[in-house]
Amino acid sequence: DGGPESSCCTGTVTVEQRDWDECVIAWDLQNAGKAGLHGFHIHETADFSQGCKSAGPHYNPFDREHGGPEDEERHVGDLGNVVVDEAGRSRGSLTDRLVKLYGKTSVVGRSVIVHAGEDDLGRGGDAESRLTGNAGARIACGEIVDSGAKRRRG
Repeated sequence: DGGPESSCCTGTVTVEQRDWDECVIAWDLQNAGKAGLHGFHIHETADFSQGCKSAGPHYNPFDREHGGPEDEERHVGDLGNVVVDEAGRSRGSLTDRLVKLYGKTSVVGRSVIVHAGEDDLGRGGDAESRLTGNAGARIACGEIVDSGAKRRRG
């Protein structure tokens, strides 16, 4: 649902919970939009019935304002930005203290979304900045699944 910024973005995002205090989120994306910074968030649901826009708001179980991944005041889903190169590719990883694969605030069953624009990390000085980071349209989305559970079942 990203309008003219949309692409046929493909790739993978992997979330690995190393211990109770940290998860590593790694990504390898192709056709991820124009070169530069793009908002990268975990959203409330993996409902894609109306494209990425039906995935709801950023995952925010503690009712906080939007911020950057290193900020104390932030949504669980606030992962900051990915850097997209001139070829439309983005690869990288980050370690996060709020994202969890297990427990009552698990991100399994939610979605990862790449936005058309840069996330201002809640520093834009307006209400939308404190809600979404002014990151713009949603250009790619995918469900967070527990691949370990699939392997254990068969």
